[in-house]
Amino acid sequence: MSRPADPASIKRRVIAVSIAAALGGFLFGFDTAVINGAVDALAGDVSGFDLGTGLKGFAVSSALIGCAVGAWFAGPVSNKFGRIPVMVVAAAMFFVSAIGSGLAFSVVDLIVWRVIGGLGVGAASVIAPAYIAEVSPAAIRGRLGSLQQLAIVLGIFAALLSDALLAGIAGEADQPLWGLTAWRWMFMVAAIPALVYGLMSLRLPESPRYLVRKGEVKRAAEVLQTVTGTIDTEAKIKEITGTIDTERSESLRDLRGSRLGLKPIVWVGILLSVFQQFVGINVIFYYSTTLWQSVGFDESSALLTSVITSVTNIVVTIVAILLVDRIGRRIMLLVGSVGMTVTLGLMALAFSFGTLDASGTATLPDPWATVALVCANGFVVFFGASWGPLVWVLLGEIFPNSIRAGALAVAAAAQWVANFFISTTFPAFAEIGLTFAYGFYAFFALLSFFFVFFKVPETKGRELEDMSEDAKVERRPRRARA
Repeated sequence: MSRPADPASIKRRVIAVSIAAALGGFLFGFDTAVINGAVDALAGDVSGFDLGTGLKGFAVSSALIGCAVGAWFAGPVSNKFGRIPVMVVAAAMFFVSAIGSGLAFSVVDLIVWRVIGGLGVGAASVIAPAYIAEVSPAAIRGRLGSLQQLAIVLGIFAALLSDALLAGIAGEADQPLWGLTAWRWMFMVAAIPALVYGLMSLRLPESPRYLVRKGEVKRAAEVLQTVTGTIDTEAKIKEITGTIDTERSESLRDLRGSRLGLKPIVWVGILLSVFQQFVGINVIFYYSTTLWQSVGFDESSALLTSVITSVTNIVVTIVAILLVDRIGRRIMLLVGSVGMTVTLGLMALAFSFGTLDASGTATLPDPWATVALVCANGFVVFFGASWGPLVWVLLGEIFPNSIRAGALAVAAAAQWVANFFISTTFPAFAEIGLTFAYGFYAFFALLSFFFVFFKVPETKGRELEDMSEDAKVERRPRRARA
């Protein structure tokens, strides 16, 4: 039995390690939102990237193709080489993509660089929640797992803020700035967080559960003692080994089951990911500048409003972090689903009163412009306090040790595919009518309530080693182990 460590020191250390790992989420958020300030410049003749509706939607969401592929392969690769090497490679790919996107000479060139960056972001989106769950004590795992979403929304904020600042300095996103067009600098700024993430990843300890699987018991014991504060490391390693050995014959590197080809818990993870995207959250962040212009804002005011919305997202994510280990996952998701359904439904109603100007842009009369503005921010509040952070927490928790990386990879890949679908189809949905678009998202917000109520287990306070196939169907949490 190892000597007890100082609890305060251990807590600081595991928080620091989790924050460093969650920086992958920062790249995730930055990459998905940086296109916001550049999309209209890319769509205009003056940029040299004259885009129609279909190509505009594809240019915005092209990185998501790489994200889906990167997420799909991140699990098997991290199981073979470790969590840390995958983080480092992801950072390198994102760094190269940022520079390449900023110097792109054609829309095809831009899409290629965005896909490369997406590969890195997709991999990071899988590794961060898996790694954080594997190094976190059960009592605070929900809060630490929520750091992934906090990093995502901080990345969104940083991207929108840098877009607004660069557009403000240049006058417009498609105007010259320091020898290049402003929108090019918007992409290249992303190289800075990529470099920071790569350097910090090199200093992280490897996951103890990965080390146990590879037979590196001594290193695993050191990490358990110094990072998680485990006192009896021998007993903990035996427990980890037991779950891995028990499940190896059934599901090691094999997610197949009797229901539609996959284990039931894998489908729960996939559907959590799909619902998180099908409520349309990324429409707010990818196209928010266009949305705010429809309610009467000029480009500068629209960019500023997008920044304010992202700040709101950060605040409510912090609230979720403070509550998740006290209230639990299920009740917060259920409340979020109700709130999103109401706010999205009211947005759909508001846009039914919109009119199209000569250029085809929707405009809203009072008081419906105000209703749309309030409900859009209300939607962000409900999403940011529930489905935003808690899906990542659950994806890191609900899978057994032996299939965690692989199952999380499948679920994350499904999330990126769903994200791609929503992002690519929004321009076409908007042409049909914004009432149709937001009605579509409201419908899936309503469905998400019933999905959580009937299918999602509560994982509050439970050890990862308790996540056996039978334990996952229980809705009541067990008491955390001392």
